[in-house]
Amino acid sequence: MLTATSLTRLARARARLCDATTDTVPLRVIAREAGLSTSQFIRRFRAVFGETPHQMRMRLRLDAAKRLLVLHGESVTTACMAVGFSSVGSFSHLFTRRFGEPPSAYRRRRLAAPDTLKVWVADCVSLMNTALATLATQQFSRSARTGGIAESGTSTATLAAHPAQEKLR
Repeated sequence: MLTATSLTRLARARARLCDATTDTVPLRVIAREAGLSTSQFIRRFRAVFGETPHQMRMRLRLDAAKRLLVLHGESVTTACMAVGFSSVGSFSHLFTRRFGEPPSAYRRRRLAAPDTLKVWVADCVSLMNTALATLATQQFSRSARTGGIAESGTSTATLAAHPAQEKLR
């Protein structure tokens, strides 16, 4: 059973893993800090966060490599080594499996796109801006029939102006 204390420990362990994307801290050390055996830590981590610590590390490293390839114009080899991979072949294989194209093709395609920097705005910031813009244009009223809050003023023009909101609907 997960308690508030164990969730706090897992959250701290996750933060530690996020901070250590290139500086690999052994998993047994992080598990010990969380007060769990390595196997129990992996099981609980996956149950809470939906991925194993190793999968999270790989995801974070590959995302960091994407930023290096596009925003900093790094070569595939430099990006690979900078995020902690020791083999360009394994890096390219994992990158291709995760994103559907090799890192060199991804870099070429993204650098050729005119709106490259727009992609790197965090989803949460984009959703927050969309929500604020939507709230500013909508009025809320209590509905006696439904017992909840009914939205008024939502139009297709509002949805077209906020493409991130379309994902939520």
